Order: sequence, then C-alpha cells, then structure tokens
Amino acid sequence: MRLAPLAELPLLALSKGTSLHASLYAALRGAMVDGRLRAGTRLPSSRDLARQLSVSRGTVVSVFEQLLSEGYLVARVGAGTEVSPSLPDHAFSARSPERPVTPAKLTLSRWASRLGRSPFPRSPQPVRAFRAHVPALEAFPQDLWGKLVARRARRGEMALLRDSDPRGYLPLRAALAEHLRVSRGVCADADHVVIVSGLQQALELTARIMLDPGDAAWVEDPGYVGAAAVLRAQGARVTPVPVDDEGMRVDLGISRHGDARFVYLTPAHQAPTGVALAPARRLALLGWAATVGAVVFEDDYDSEFRYEGRPLPALQGDDARSVVVHAGSFSKTLFPGLRLGYVVLPDALLDAFVDAKAIADRYAPLFMQAVLADFVAEGHFGRHLRRMRTLYTGRREALRDGLEQRLGGAMTIVGAPAGLDLALRFREPVDDVALTAALAEAGVSAEALSALHARTPRASGLLLGFSAVSERRIGAGVVTLTRTFEALRRS
Repeated sequence: MRLAPLAELPLLALSKGTSLHASLYAALRGAMVDGRLRAGTRLPSSRDLARQLSVSRGTVVSVFEQLLSEGYLVARVGAGTEVSPSLPDHAFSARSPERPVTPAKLTLSRWASRLGRSPFPRSPQPVRAFRAHVPALEAFPQDLWGKLVARRARRGEMALLRDSDPRGYLPLRAALAEHLRVSRGVCADADHVVIVSGLQQALELTARIMLDPGDAAWVEDPGYVGAAAVLRAQGARVTPVPVDDEGMRVDLGISRHGDARFVYLTPAHQAPTGVALAPARRLALLGWAATVGAVVFEDDYDSEFRYEGRPLPALQGDDARSVVVHAGSFSKTLFPGLRLGYVVLPDALLDAFVDAKAIADRYAPLFMQAVLADFVAEGHFGRHLRRMRTLYTGRREALRDGLEQRLGGAMTIVGAPAGLDLALRFREPVDDVALTAALAEAGVSAEALSALHARTPRASGLLLGFSAVSERRIGAGVVTLTRTFEALRRS
C-alpha cells in the first residue's frame, strides 16, 4: 500500500551560514537517515516544497536530483518521489553483534614479550618548568610554515601523490646533506640520506638489520631509556657502559664486552649529563668498531644548539672506515608533531636499511617532506636555528643563575653549554626520585638522574629543561625547586 504524499514537511530546519542548496540537502538527508522520513514516504512536489520553504523551485529540483543520484530517493512515473527503501548509509553501517563475544586466548610473540612498558607517555604532557627535551613551540614561525604548506598545496604536484623512493623526497635529502656537511661536518650525499619518521625508527631499523637475539649492544649509563627499549625488543644483550666527565668509558666497554655488534651513544652532547665524548675516546671507539665489525649509532639529537664556542663536529665526520650511522630528527629543532627525521648510512648498510624501511612503512609522507625541503633549501631552517640559539641562551642563563644563587652550595651543574636541558648533581646524598615526585605535586617537572642509570652506583641529580619555559616561569620554578628541596632535606 502506497503512502499518500506529505502535504507539509514541518521537521525541516534550514541552517544558516550555508547555501540554500547545501542546507536543504543536509536537512532532507538528515531526516531520512535518523528515521523522521521513513522508507516509502512520498515527498511533496518540488513546487509545493519550494512554496513551503520560500525557496526557488530550481533549488528544490537540484536537491531532489542529487538525492536521487545518491540513492536516497526514488522516482516513480506517475507516483512522485519517495524515500528509498534502502538508504546508501546502511551499506556502511556495521550491525551490532547479536550475541556476546568470548575473546580467544592469544599468545604474543617473543618480540612483543620483550617490549615491556613503553618509556614514552601515551597522552600529551603539560609543558611547564622544567619539562625536558621540548623546544619553544611558541617561537616557531607558524605563519611562514603555513605559507609554505599553502604554496605546495596550490601547486598540485602529481609527483607528491604517487609512490616514492623509500629513501624519501630527493630535494629534501639533498638539502639535508648540504646542511649537515656545513653545520655538522658530516660526509654525505643525497643517496646516503634516508628520511625516517623520527629518530626512534632510525634506531629500530638499524638494530633490526645489525642485531640477532643474543648479540651484545652498548648503551651509555646513564643514558636515553628509549634506546635501551629498542635494543631489548630486538633481543640484544644490552650492556650499560659508564659515562664520566669525558663521555662513555670506551675502554671499559672494550675490556668487558669487546664482542659487541652495536653501540648507541650521544657523543656531541651526552643524554642526560651533557658531556662531550673526548677526542681520544672518539678515535678509540672508531678503531675498535672497525676492527670487530660493529656499528656505531650516533644520535645527534640536539647538538645544533651550542651556546659557547664552535659546535663539536659529528663523529661521522671522523669515520674513515664507514662504521658510523649518523641520525637526527626535527623534533627538537622544529616541532615534535612533524614526525620526520633522517639517517646517514654507510654503503655497507644502505641497501638493507632501505629495504627494511620499505617493509616497515614504505616511505615517510611526501607532502610534509616537500614543505620541509623548501624550509631548509630557502634558508628558513638556518635562520630559525640562529633565533632559537639566542632565545635558549637567555633561558639557559636564567636557569643557571637562579640555581647558583639559591642552590649553589648543594649542587653542581655538569655538561657542556649546549642542548635544551641542564643537568645538575647534588653534593650530598639526595633521594632525587622522591624529589621529582614532590616537585610534580607542586606543579614542576624534573627528571631524576638516578632513574636514568642502569647500574649502581647511581649519581643523584636532576635533569631540567629550559627551552620551552619563559625566563619569568624559570624564576618561579627555581623558587619552587628550592623550597621543595629544602623541605625534603629537612625531613
């Protein structure tokens, strides 16, 4: 039995701020999808509906034609226009399960069982004094970046819509090779640069092509916990090598674990202490690695920011035997949400790494690579780094001066004047883990140095970030730190 045509459609409400066509289309479609206009309902004629809504008949006819073409309406000769018995939305709606599902018992792989808990937070963390490893995002030139993005979008380049070389966008690789040659002393050309989705991927893929389960791998102690997590997941025997005021104790690494196949280190600005690897140790490390066939993974995470003297050249620039993998990212120099990094590979590892990259995720997103290539090649990157060095110099001095005035007798600042963070050691035993917990309750972030050690003895101290905090907030944070420290010491 056919339904009589509706004389009125009182449930339709046309929205403001859009065209009449778009508003009427959305109102009719919404009424059909949510069931106010049921299947088989006959709509008023286009002339009647136009009169009811005080719109032109041509607008109504155009909307009816669109809904007919999309399958929401059906037209029957001599019978008018009806709501379709089967809306197109239903084809894309999953049915709810009719009975409860009993989960199967699944067994994780050995790789997954070695992961443990990720050292990285799963939700965004507040930026406050003294959160480490974070750039000054408010100083990033967003207007300029937006113009570069818009310019690339307007071009409509087909090349950015197609598949890519797993190594990444060639103009970006060429621009990076030149930048690294000039600013870091890296010996590289575009063919040996691979664009990755951050330093973690560079490290994970390098470990994957170099290490078998049971192989030994050195890490710095104290050191970056994200590196140890990658190596353990690969099944490596992670070997902490102590760090002193001249960097990693290469002699101890060789004497205790001379069979290692992999070395992870931050030679220009050790994370977290900030010291640089001494020249003699650099040569000793490279000579040993070449002799035993080990790979040295150089994490150059924040060495672009040095505030006194000339930047230390990259370890890769001294590598005459091609054992160094040089890696960095734009998380510290630009912004972490970009999720782009780079790795410079020796010939012996290049093909295997590119194949591993292709299997992992084919290639990094091309559009943002193209925007970044423009940012680097046109000189914006270099200018941004210079501005940030000036900004960070003032913030670092504010933190250092505040600490020395209020806590100078209780602590010592360590490390070179570089990077985004400042490390301090206490001159007397202090429970730095308890201190960071108390600081967190007071609204201040800090990392306990002892928590970044893998073995005892563990130096007591703090890692404090200054780059993302204004000088005023640094001053207030130092006051809170001093009060919290004194309260903990009294208790």
